Amino acid sequence: MTHATADQRRKAEHFRALHAADEPFVVANPWDRGTARLLTGLGFAALATTGAGLAYSLGRPDGRVTREELLDNAAAIVDATHLPVTADLESGFGDTPDEVAETIRLAARAGLVGGSIEDYTGRADDPIRPLPEAAERVAAAVAAARGLDFPFTVTARAENFFQGRPDLADTIRRLQAYEEAGADVLYAPALPDADAVRAVCASVSRPVNVLMGGALRLSVADLGKLGVRRVSVGSSMSRAAYGALVRAAEEVRDRGTFTFGPDAVPYADLNRLLDTGE
Repeated sequence: MTHATADQRRKAEHFRALHAADEPFVVANPWDRGTARLLTGLGFAALATTGAGLAYSLGRPDGRVTREELLDNAAAIVDATHLPVTADLESGFGDTPDEVAETIRLAARAGLVGGSIEDYTGRADDPIRPLPEAAERVAAAVAAARGLDFPFTVTARAENFFQGRPDLADTIRRLQAYEEAGADVLYAPALPDADAVRAVCASVSRPVNVLMGGALRLSVADLGKLGVRRVSVGSSMSRAAYGALVRAAEEVRDRGTFTFGPDAVPYADLNRLLDTGE
């Protein structure tokens, strides 16, 4: 068994309590130590890793990160903040429920207090796992989490909309099955509109996480009225940062000008934000 430190247990209990608050909370998604420190200093209640953001920082497309790389990155983020950190554990890094359970145990050893397991297969021709198989994997993740000596929060993700299958009825069936399997939080990324968000929240009794930063135009207050308890931004902050880099580089290359400078965080401000006294 992984034995939590008092600090990890405190973070885990605080993270669990955030889901029971009257208002939804936002987990910001850093992709390295530096962005973890910046987002911590900017006042977020908790952080979540982003597999896509990590892949981009390594010069790879999303989905090309190993479990070891992901957990090493998560451990670095945990070390950089006093906040609770949950992780994008992709589809559990294994073909079997036992391998998914081992990923949960390794995540706990990395200092994480939660993690998400998705039902994506990684295969473009057949991207979504059959529901019984997906639910079994969630159940294995939950069993592994319950075997820990602190409340590790398991989030179960239904990937239909994210993988180009806009089937709300099947998404709801999946989330209900994952709730039955014991998941603590339910998550269907890329829901298209407020009606879909409302339908998902009304269909389950566990807290729902909604992904923002894309086409959906709703505020935290709007989401709270729909029943959402947690909001994440996935890879969108990392893509916003890369977007600024690409626009600046294209300006220099194509126009030979440097007007991007005033939009950059001032040198002294960035140093101050990252100065934790270490």
